[in-house]
Amino acid sequence: MVEQPAHGVYPEHWEADVVLRDGGTAHLRPISPGDADAVQAFHRAQSQNSIYLRFFTYKSQLSDKELLRFTNVDYRDRVAFVITMGRAILGIGRYDRLEDPLEAEVAFNIADRHQGRGLGSILLEHLAAAAWENGIRRFSAEILPENGKMLAVFSEAGYEVHRHFDSGVISLGFDIDPTEKSRSVMESREHRAEARSVAALLAPASVAVIGSGRSAAEPAGGRSEASRLVEHILAGGYSGELFLVISGPATGADADGTYPITAYRSLSEVPGPVDLAVIAVDYADVPAVVAECGAAGVKGVLVITGGFADDGEHGLARQRSLVRQARANGMRLIGPASLGLANTRSDVLLNASLAPHLPAAGGLGLFSQSAALGVSLHAAAVRRRLGLSSMLSAGNRADVSGNDLMQFWEDDGQTSACALYLESIGNPRKFSRIARRLSRSKPVIVAKSDVMGLRLPPGHAVRTTAAPAGALDAMLRQAGVLRVGTIEELVDVAQLVLGAPLPAGGSVLVLSNSLALASVVADSLESHGMVVQDIVADLRPGAQDQAAAGLRERLLESLGRESVHAAVVALLPDPELPLEPVAAVLHECSQRTGKPVAAAFPGILDASIAVDGLSGAGLPCYSSPGSAVAALAAVVRYAQWRQREQGDFPHPAGIDSDAVSRRLEILLQSVRGDALVRLGPDEAAGLLKLYGITVLESAPFTTAEEAVAEADRLGWPVALKTTDATLRHRLDLGGVQLNIDDAGSLRRNIARMTAVLRPYGSFGMEIQAMAAVGQSCTLRAIEDPLLGPVLSFGLAGDAVNLLDDWAHRVPPLTQADVADLVRSPRAARKLFGYQGLPAVDLAALEDLVARLAVLKDEHPEIALVEFNPVLAGPAGLTVLAADVRIANPAQRTDSARRALLS
Repeated sequence: MVEQPAHGVYPEHWEADVVLRDGGTAHLRPISPGDADAVQAFHRAQSQNSIYLRFFTYKSQLSDKELLRFTNVDYRDRVAFVITMGRAILGIGRYDRLEDPLEAEVAFNIADRHQGRGLGSILLEHLAAAAWENGIRRFSAEILPENGKMLAVFSEAGYEVHRHFDSGVISLGFDIDPTEKSRSVMESREHRAEARSVAALLAPASVAVIGSGRSAAEPAGGRSEASRLVEHILAGGYSGELFLVISGPATGADADGTYPITAYRSLSEVPGPVDLAVIAVDYADVPAVVAECGAAGVKGVLVITGGFADDGEHGLARQRSLVRQARANGMRLIGPASLGLANTRSDVLLNASLAPHLPAAGGLGLFSQSAALGVSLHAAAVRRRLGLSSMLSAGNRADVSGNDLMQFWEDDGQTSACALYLESIGNPRKFSRIARRLSRSKPVIVAKSDVMGLRLPPGHAVRTTAAPAGALDAMLRQAGVLRVGTIEELVDVAQLVLGAPLPAGGSVLVLSNSLALASVVADSLESHGMVVQDIVADLRPGAQDQAAAGLRERLLESLGRESVHAAVVALLPDPELPLEPVAAVLHECSQRTGKPVAAAFPGILDASIAVDGLSGAGLPCYSSPGSAVAALAAVVRYAQWRQREQGDFPHPAGIDSDAVSRRLEILLQSVRGDALVRLGPDEAAGLLKLYGITVLESAPFTTAEEAVAEADRLGWPVALKTTDATLRHRLDLGGVQLNIDDAGSLRRNIARMTAVLRPYGSFGMEIQAMAAVGQSCTLRAIEDPLLGPVLSFGLAGDAVNLLDDWAHRVPPLTQADVADLVRSPRAARKLFGYQGLPAVDLAALEDLVARLAVLKDEHPEIALVEFNPVLAGPAGLTVLAADVRIANPAQRTDSARRALLS
């Protein structure tokens, strides 16, 4: 337990495991009084030059007074972080608030032997996030000119740094408000570090397989998992050093000298360094083996052993302990319950998995979670003869995740497409950010169930979502991901993006030897939103070489037209058109024209003919035309997303984020626990006004005379509404009366509404000045435990209330995201003019969406905002009502600081 300081509560949410520049890991946490001895040891180990650069003088050790000051902080005006590995401190960073409450002085001290690993940059990121949380907006520092490394930390951080040289010291100052440039710098560093950490796992120079000796109760002649792993690694042709470590008595196949490697009794006996340890010991022995790996300096561990998910809370606690243990010793951890990993790169050839054969080399990167699905996914890829660049099964995904693999694949020249089967998602905002960037250069295919995020598979310790149905899928589409539902659909899409160029559009040629089949294919294409450019169904049989030549000529001529972007070729069995020569012709035509061709060969009854296996020749082949069309439709949508200009992340003028932060800080003082507090109308309107959002004033009243007085103030005509959340929108039930233009009419309407609503109960009333007519819309933003901020938009009334016709997006939103959000509901056609009504002011509507997106992205304390209704007219819009609720913010899983998910 961390010792508490004299003032301030220890902020546990600031703790983080971090990936260093070289791919290693360490733990970052706030300093505490109990660190005094470790800080002294850290100082004594520093060189004279490092001490001089930090303190501007040399001191052999810190005084008791200095230690007390350095380790006792209040976590508000004075904050310090330490980065540790094991019990040793690798670096220290701190800030002290100055006389100006918006400014703090910052300083760092990095261990000599760990300089160059990016520790200073990580400390600066976390200090800036903590300072921003505490209301500090500017950092300053004083540095000696010869301290080039620390000067580089500041100059390369992405902030606009101002320098001043005076009396032999460089004074620096910069605003710590996260900017697009500073975020880009942090994301770039995070990307490089995490990519290197995965590269070290997939291309280790040495591997140790660690297993348990077989007990006497086990059947003779059987093979342990460790034995099979060694066998698979050797069979794959691994180019590095391989060691076998057998703890306990080794008998049978583990000790009979079958393998040309020596079996050791412990890691300490292994004669060389170990980059990757593959652990396949008994469940109870895993923690001890991981500890041994940490002590031996192993860089990463792959835990094949399962059982953690089957042991309830106890197993989950052991799993979390494994992760902490691994990261604290600089190791990444794959698993537990992993199928393993494989790398087909010619200079690696590593099959450290329970799959018996190293996959064929190719361009598909494959990621799965549970071992069972990993087996299914691997088998499906093999059946289709899809070549893999790398494969990794994360098992329970306790540490290494799909986010890490995408970071690696982005820079991996061998990987041209990425496929992930996800059973849970721990950091969706980070996933969206990485996938959006990766999808610009490589297709990202994701298979997930419809209930992912709503419930967790065994062993997966992440948050669940309370977001509206469809929000997670919307986030994937927003990121350009090709979302599929099953493993078969995943490989359907994968073979198309691997074996053919991306289409330039959605105009498709249909070619078949059956008019009926061609018509079915054409109907299917149109149902997926594509345009059938031409149908060719008069292929005449002849001699085999003539038939193939005629097919080539017809297809090249059709694909050569600029108006045709792709082709679906569906052929029934024909002795004059044998499969393999036809497949070769189709592949040739696709490559010569640079346009995708998807081939479907239905009606093949001979089980010895593997239609899907023809994709190994480079042609996407399917046994069903429906599968070919669905895969092509998904790829067309992806190609269109990739061609589209996404735009910048808009930040509309007239936003005062700092003022909102100050106001929220005061309001949250009265919020207890996880309570959700609704702001009053005036407080909500004042908060929104700071973001340039104006809410039409409502005036509650208790008597008719008060209502008349308020109407005189607001201006006639007025609208009369009940304050009931449901009835205030129901003109048909008498909860709203419009265009009341004088005092007498207002009094009569008050009396009438009171009588009409009496069967429903007794409700308050309010009046508003009449707004310009327009289309009634609803805009909502929530803070979700899993996704973070989620924006939802729909057309008010039955469209959203009965038909659930919502569109969703996850901030931050680009200009394209904003435009898509307001156009995505099925009823959105009413915004563009409908049944003689004029089109609404889309620019004003998009501006409102952009402002709310920035508000929700910057302030998780605002748990819910709902504008209902928003009247969008031909010349502007009016927000008639706003519901704003605040809560103590849950810590988001993706922020402006690098941190591995716990």
